Amino acid sequence: MQAFEYASPTRKEQVATLLGEHGAILAGGTDLLALMKDDVVTPRRLVNIKQIETLRGTSYQPGNGLRIGALTTIADLVEDANVRQNYPVLAEAANEAASPQIRNLATIGGNMCQRPRCWYFRNGLGLMPVTADGKSMVLEGDNRYSAILGNTGPAYFVSPSTIAPVLIAYGAKIRLYSPSAPGSGVRELPLENFFVIPKSQKDSEHDLRPGELVIELVVPPPSQNVKIGTYEVRQRAAFDWPLAQATAVLEMDGNTVKSARIVLGHVAPIPWLDIGGAQEIIGKSITPETAMASANASVALARPLSHNKYKITLTKVAVKRALLKAAVHNSGGAA
Repeated sequence: MQAFEYASPTRKEQVATLLGEHGAILAGGTDLLALMKDDVVTPRRLVNIKQIETLRGTSYQPGNGLRIGALTTIADLVEDANVRQNYPVLAEAANEAASPQIRNLATIGGNMCQRPRCWYFRNGLGLMPVTADGKSMVLEGDNRYSAILGNTGPAYFVSPSTIAPVLIAYGAKIRLYSPSAPGSGVRELPLENFFVIPKSQKDSEHDLRPGELVIELVVPPPSQNVKIGTYEVRQRAAFDWPLAQATAVLEMDGNTVKSARIVLGHVAPIPWLDIGGAQEIIGKSITPETAMASANASVALARPLSHNKYKITLTKVAVKRALLKAAVHNSGGAA
């Protein structure tokens, strides 16, 4: 690991100055420190934010919903009584997100900002690795775990968070802080807009401006006429990253779907808003047949690479089962 400076501010207003141009934020450190040990990232200064108490904890108000501080650990989220009661699918996703050891350290802010698990990136070849003659290493090489959606190039990695698709399905927003921002310094945006598909090696996969800090996520209050379900397809039942994931949020009018939101995970460089699958299910009741039709629509625009066509089948499985799970659940967040 290369040498670095270390700073530990106690106020969020200090973070931007300490970061400078070549700093990195340290929260749980479960992803960053591994990247530093492998020389994939080499920040000149680590800014430890764990002493900023205002970034910790959760709060819930029936009329306003859930606030999750950026330093809230995944384990805290799993064990939070308000999350378990009002956002059970979020608690389920958090419980499946990592091993117990990682959940006790990893933070929700860090989970939103974690880097791709792509083995080209993890071996120091960048987000969009190319060969000596300028061809994509991913297209020319092993792309078993690469994207099948949003992969028109040159990015082929998949977004790594298993919690982000669920939060997006619930309608969450993310709040970012920078002392140079207008007004209170807080910038709020829908969580799905926080994730971006980079177009060059210099781009980031997150909409984080220089000096900005993730401070919290806010989730709308649950609605009684909304049903939600999530499903992951993994290679093994023990801790592993999913090969495909789907979360479905359904606003119901009796037994008929009035509106729908389906978010896919681990199939695109960003959590993928599945417009086709959602439109297919509107105006219908949830049955194995209508769920399958929605699943087929979900992958209508899929563009498999040379070794990952199997992910189309897995994505359809995830969508169908998420819809069927949603049909038997009576609690969830706003679509």
